[in-house]
Amino acid sequence: MDSSKKTINVQILNAFAENGKGGNPAGVVLNADGLSDKNKLDISKKVGLSETAFVSKSKTADFKLDFFTPNKQIAHCGHATVATFSYLKQIGALKKDSSSKETIDGTRKIEIIGDVAFMEQLAPKYTDISRKESVILKSLGLKKTDLIPNAPIKLVNTGNSFILVPVKSNEILENIIPNFDLISDLSNEFDLIGYYVFSTNTEYDATTRMFGPRYGILEESGTGMAAGPLACYLFDILKIKKKRFKIQQGKYMAEPSPSLIIVNLLIDKGEIKHLMAGGKGIRSKQLNIQINA
Repeated sequence: MDSSKKTINVQILNAFAENGKGGNPAGVVLNADGLSDKNKLDISKKVGLSETAFVSKSKTADFKLDFFTPNKQIAHCGHATVATFSYLKQIGALKKDSSSKETIDGTRKIEIIGDVAFMEQLAPKYTDISRKESVILKSLGLKKTDLIPNAPIKLVNTGNSFILVPVKSNEILENIIPNFDLISDLSNEFDLIGYYVFSTNTEYDATTRMFGPRYGILEESGTGMAAGPLACYLFDILKIKKKRFKIQQGKYMAEPSPSLIIVNLLIDKGEIKHLMAGGKGIRSKQLNIQINA
């Protein structure tokens, strides 16, 4: 056996599975304390999923989580958080129904309700990007008439930044042809994870597509950190005054993998104070990845 190599066990869980199927696969690596950032990036590249979570000990929370895409580290990842805490619950490492995660962007609360893991996001921040509307439309192959009237394209951040694009119908959503170079340029300009394009003409509160080419994610099947901003947009901008939203994603991917993300808003005096986004994580397999020791 090559002593210069080290084998890392990576659990693959499908987060936000809809009715026990589909979902968005994430890698989860436990006991990652001894791994360097370079190790974590190498492992994420070899796993080849949109995100892998690395779990280590924390002095400020129950667990420390680092999130890596195949090409860089990111502050938060909804589906990898759901995957991690679902797995910790399943293996008995999580004894309580409330927990917490330390990230490079501070500490967040986690709640487990039944077999659904929820993670805390911050109150929304909205940025007007109407001056870029024509470029955003061009990057999706859309016309102004494809948008929901009186529903502006907005940049929304509850921990990560996404541009939210409201379209009139699921048919328009399904037929989008993204220009990934243009989306990457705008994502770099505004420091985005990506675009979240959505329709409310659907069986849930919204059906969505997420394009994140800047992070090596052409399209993702379940994005908790984007569903949070969307629930806030539905509440604040479209005036849908509910406290719980169900958001479907992944249905219109080239290889469909329907996901269902539940977002609970905490409202005080009509304002969103914070939110919890969650879903189920279903373990699918284990990978053994070799890295240089």
